[in-house]
Amino acid sequence: MDDNSLDMLFRFQDKTSKTHRRLLARATWQFGVILVVAVCLGVFINCFRSNRLPLFAARSMEAILKTPSGVRMDISLNKAKKLFLQHAAVFIDARPKADFEKGHIKGARSLPWQDVDQRFMAVTKNLSADTTIITYCDGEACELSRHLANFLMDAGFNHVRILLNGWTKWQDAHLPAEINDDK
Repeated sequence: MDDNSLDMLFRFQDKTSKTHRRLLARATWQFGVILVVAVCLGVFINCFRSNRLPLFAARSMEAILKTPSGVRMDISLNKAKKLFLQHAAVFIDARPKADFEKGHIKGARSLPWQDVDQRFMAVTKNLSADTTIITYCDGEACELSRHLANFLMDAGFNHVRILLNGWTKWQDAHLPAEINDDK
């Protein structure tokens, strides 16, 4: 290759490189504009919905544990114990089946959150809408019992409560439990 050919090749590559950079800059700018327009449109449409989605959800534990009508769903260990001893509530364990089989509140029913669609009817078939139900799982951050409680309320049960960190609290208080040491 002679010097003229090499010079032309380098100029062509330089022009191609500039074109690619311009195209990339334009695509980035267009993506940004589309994103801003989509967010603005979504917020605008949300303003006119009858059931608006909150832009900033209250994430305090108190807010999370309230029903849409403002009633707190959590229950203290003492109240849960009292209802248990009076046989005035049905306890439903939201933990996975394997955890339930290792140990659970005496007489509790197992309705693992991940199997709720398949097992709901069998577990609740003899319960009336006014039955007091206490859901529980294990751990301070466990949300399975809250999800299950909301599901049960949506299904028409009127008196659903949540025993936060229920399994641990129940065991720590040495309340009646069914433990399977083989598991």
